[in-house]
Amino acid sequence: MTTIAVIHTGPVTVQPIKDQISEQIPGARVINIVDDSLLNDVRTAGHLTREVASRIHSYMANAQAMNVDIILNACSSVGEAVDSVRSFVSTPIVKIDEAMAEEASSIGRRIGVVATVSTTLEPTVRLIKRKANELGRTIEVTERIAEGAFEALLSGNAAQHDEIVKNTISALAGEVDVVVLAQVSMARLVPLLKDVRVPVLSSPRSGVAALKQALGNKR
Repeated sequence: MTTIAVIHTGPVTVQPIKDQISEQIPGARVINIVDDSLLNDVRTAGHLTREVASRIHSYMANAQAMNVDIILNACSSVGEAVDSVRSFVSTPIVKIDEAMAEEASSIGRRIGVVATVSTTLEPTVRLIKRKANELGRTIEVTERIAEGAFEALLSGNAAQHDEIVKNTISALAGEVDVVVLAQVSMARLVPLLKDVRVPVLSSPRSGVAALKQALGNKR
């Protein structure tokens, strides 16, 4: 049986990723490692800290000790910590947003990125620029924070969160060729954006597709 460890920085990413794995890699065993202090610590500091990166390293080392086949990092805010983990963890690691960033870079020159917290926005933008550079593409990135959306979600007002994010996406779509949703938590809004004239990319589906491909390459 294929065993996948998923490292989460909060509970909100657990179900969307579980659903995608069930759909794309049926029968896989999923081990969820959730530490909701990670994202809080990153937001408090305003950036990925050495301490948070150290804990990410520990969780991935623990996942390897569980003899999992592959590890999925579920949070863009801590994604840059993964690059250094690969030097001492031999188990393959996939970042949830890497495939999305590559797809966005290949679609158009003007890329819009929407997030509800700046600590996710900034590393996502850096990842997109790196992928564009690898593809030899020249791009322009326009960033947007959906102001107040994260606070609405924390207070239990999911409807207000969704409305703020949808309005932010719709406004940005008029300026770019493709919109990237920087957080897994926003992926459920994609079916509600049929009137948006440009592609809107979210990470769970493409991230798990990349996970499946990596598993195939491993065998």
